Formats: sequence, C-alpha cells, structure tokens
Amino acid sequence: MPTDPTDQEIETLLRMGLRNRWHPLCPSHFVTDRPVSLYRLGLKLVLWRDASGTVCVQDDHCPHRGAPLSLGRHLGDRLACAYHGVEVSTTGKVLSVPGSPGCRLEGQMAVRTYPARELKGAIFAYVGDSLHPEPCAFEPPEQLASDEYEAFLCYAEWRTAYRYLIDNNLDPMHGSFLHRQSHSMAVGDVRANFQVRDTASGFRFEKVTQRDVNFDWSEWCDTGALYARLEIPYPRSGGPGGNFGIIFMSTPISDTLCANFFWRNRRVQGWERDTWRFLYRNRLEARHWQVLEQDRAMLEAVEPDANQNECFYDHDVGVARVRRWMRERAIEQLRALNAAGARKPWERRAAAGVST
Repeated sequence: MPTDPTDQEIETLLRMGLRNRWHPLCPSHFVTDRPVSLYRLGLKLVLWRDASGTVCVQDDHCPHRGAPLSLGRHLGDRLACAYHGVEVSTTGKVLSVPGSPGCRLEGQMAVRTYPARELKGAIFAYVGDSLHPEPCAFEPPEQLASDEYEAFLCYAEWRTAYRYLIDNNLDPMHGSFLHRQSHSMAVGDVRANFQVRDTASGFRFEKVTQRDVNFDWSEWCDTGALYARLEIPYPRSGGPGGNFGIIFMSTPISDTLCANFFWRNRRVQGWERDTWRFLYRNRLEARHWQVLEQDRAMLEAVEPDANQNECFYDHDVGVARVRRWMRERAIEQLRALNAAGARKPWERRAAAGVST
C-alpha cells in the first residue's frame, strides 16, 4: 500500500494547519459566560467555560442532528442543545436525551473534546490527528512562561493565508524597507549576509554582518506549538529592558483568513516592569500597531497564489527553510496516516460513540 501523500493532500493539510500541536484559538476575553463558536484549523469549534471558569473546547456539533452546541443553554457543567435539548458534558459525554430517555446516545462519548489551556491571555487547544488524540507536551517560550518577562498580547485577524504571516516573520530584511519609518527600524544596512543555524527546537535565520541594529534575526521554534521568535533593538526612549521581543503565532481560520497572536515582551522586573508597562500602554503600543498595519496592508494585498510565481534571492533563505520545514512535517503526518489506513483530518469522522 503506497504511503506517500499526493501534492494535493500535502497542500490541503498545510492550508488547514498541521496537526499534533497546540494552537492558539483566540484571546481569553473572547470566552466569558456564553458559548462562542469559532472556525479554526478546518474545524467548527465551540468554546465555553464551566462553572469554575475552566475553558472547554469541543466540536460545535450536537451528536443528535448536528445543530450548533454554541446556540444551546449553558447549564454550568454541560451544554444543552437548543434544538432538542441533548445535554453534553465538558468531556463530550452525552448526559441526557430529554426526548428519549435511555436511548443509545446517552452515555456515549459523542462530541470530540480538545485538550485546552490558557497562557498569557490566549486560549490554546491541542488538535491531533486520528493517530494522536492525546496531547503532546507543550513547552511555552520563556517570554510567555517566565516571571522575568512582561508580555502584552496583540491579536488581529487578517484577510490573508496564515502561511504568508509565517513567511513575513521569517524575513528579517523586510523591516529595513517596509518599516523604514518606524522608530525602532529606521537604521541599519539594507544589504546583509545571512546564515541559517539549527537550534534545539528549530532554526535561526540571522544576519552575520549586523546584530542588534534592526530586525536582524528570526527563530522558528517547535516546542509542542509552532511559533517565531524575534527581537528588535529599542532606543533609550523606549525605556528599560533591552531589546523588544516578539513571540508570533498564527492559526488558520480559512484559506484567506487567519488569527494572529503577537506577544510583545521585554525582560523586566520591579520598577522597570512598571515603567515598561506604562510606556507601552501610553506611548509604544500605538506605534507597534502602526507597524503591524503596514504588514497587514501589504499581506492582504498579496494575491492568494503569489507564492506560485516567486524569484528568491539570498535574503529569502529563511522563508524557503520554513516552507520546507512545514512541508516535511505535513508529509510525515500524512505518511503515518496512510500507513495505518487512518482517516485524514479533512475526512468526515465517525458518528456518535467515537470520541476522537
């Protein structure tokens, strides 16, 4: 039995988003006292909080007739579908079928439920394929996990493919051109020599002729979640804390819409943390959004198939490398599914009674 996936299968998985990783879905404040329906990673999901405030992420489909659970009643430890009252727990178990007590649907683990967690103002879920339903380990970047850093989440949905955002963050040279009017990227050479250096969790694409002057390096990381990490030097007017860091993640909503997470961070404690927070909220945040707006306007104007007609040069090695990395991971996942005769992420899952 052939196990190599077709180019179409590889592209389909990459458009949907790689599986067997933790993905950010939305800012935490999106989910309060009512269920919220979101499209992410080729899935329609319902996000809600139980009576203790713990977030729950599930398929937004009642196992009875497919009605959206997000339109149902919140009963504290369960959702009751508005269509026929079927009650589903936080684990995906059908607790009650009011219209037909004792029917075979009751007691079934019939709604796929995704492991979820919250981190630095965002809700994450583990999305595995049919061979990997249990969550992998997730080691967050220290900029989001350590008390030594202060980080602010900037969230934006852009009308472009999420992979263009990944390309953009693995392209340090665009800062010297697109963002040349920025207070933090107005200096530095527009020509540079680069190298790619492997790291424990991915690789770093960096200038060898310039450091700590502009957007001089970017690192691609896989630590159970996929993200780019970079730093931009700050002038003294930017306050204490050294270089200004960004942790970037992007999650596909559709082929032409993506959810983007930018955690702006600095290594600060004590009075320096207070100073950084004040400067960020009162002066720097607006400037950062101006830079993001430049990226958004550019990437939303790029044609969806523009990456099919490109002419790379040396500055684009980081983009080429991350694209190859993503394709290799997609092939690995699809080969394993083909070898096991398992369903692909885009294939319809089994009906009630199957929990993954």
